[in-house]
Amino acid sequence: MANFYKTLNQTNDIVNTRTLLHEAIPLTGTIVSGTYGVENIKNYSHGMFQSVYDYPYLSSSANHIFDITAGYASNSGLSASANNQNSKKINIYNQMAQVMMGYDQTGSILQFDEDGDLLAGGTKQKENIFLNFSRLLVKDEIKKGSFELEIGVTPAYAQNGTVFGSRIKLADLSGSDGYLVNSPVGEYGILYATQSAGANVMAPILSGHSTPVGLLFYQAGVAVITGSIFLEVASGGILNNAHNNVSMSGPSSTAETVLAVLTGSQISGAADNIRTRIYNLQFNNTVELNSTVYFCRANHNEFNYSSNPTYLSGSKIRVKTQTTDVPVSYITTIGLYSDNNELMAVSKLSEPLKKTPDNEFTIRVRLDYWFINKPQ
Repeated sequence: MANFYKTLNQTNDIVNTRTLLHEAIPLTGTIVSGTYGVENIKNYSHGMFQSVYDYPYLSSSANHIFDITAGYASNSGLSASANNQNSKKINIYNQMAQVMMGYDQTGSILQFDEDGDLLAGGTKQKENIFLNFSRLLVKDEIKKGSFELEIGVTPAYAQNGTVFGSRIKLADLSGSDGYLVNSPVGEYGILYATQSAGANVMAPILSGHSTPVGLLFYQAGVAVITGSIFLEVASGGILNNAHNNVSMSGPSSTAETVLAVLTGSQISGAADNIRTRIYNLQFNNTVELNSTVYFCRANHNEFNYSSNPTYLSGSKIRVKTQTTDVPVSYITTIGLYSDNNELMAVSKLSEPLKKTPDNEFTIRVRLDYWFINKPQ
């Protein structure tokens, strides 16, 4: 008797697996600051942030890479009502801190902390640059320990063709095993700065050491960087005093320090000055692929006949030449059915498998599925 259906055993025949896939995302500084001039940079009338694309943004082929903005806390020494877009910069900081850090027991917004220990005090980062990467690049999250951002710390900026002779590298050096979990948006790591190119760039007391300069939120895809990366030690930064505060001339401003940029320029102007100093940016993203594997077993006494009408000619099996020949069938397709006998999935073999009472098969059918923008 021909059997065309078989019940799968939940314990022995069905296995659920989880696989993490990673893709390298290299973004050269020329894409961010020079290849297309400003045609791939989109500014908005509200002036709250700037968007960077991998191609002129009016093109249908353009992909959104990241948004860049800057802001400071209301209790920052930079905050003053006379500043350009002062309230917007405070709002930017508060919005990012509210989402990334959350609230304390009194209902106040927690500020970004240098070492991530929110409740123990410590050094707060009150003047920050924010890079918000698109979900297209980040996927489920940034792979821990893979993030590297090289920034030029010279007065020159990329669009005037000058090569950055002095650079620092920001990386989540302890991200793979030293990440933190006390954020409403998931896991995050500390960004450390090291000298990347040039001589005596970082202060002697910091040179050769990893200095915390920001936070990287892996699932949210947001990098929070302190503005002190452009300041000398005497001004509260990390650069060698002989290197001086970086005089940040840029496409939309005259030469001035990062503090002056954050207070005197619009957010788009600050974004221009920072963006055009990005030398290199790279990380690996992560996609969580969930799979269910069904082991479909055809034992020696199963599936040796076909339900195809052409299998029979009258009462005779076409594939048998002698009555003593064993029955033969060819497995080409496997269907997965629900308990209500509804066809839920179909699997096609690359070539037919010849099935006789003399052989057995175990066919592995895998269903992959993943969540897009899954809740944190």
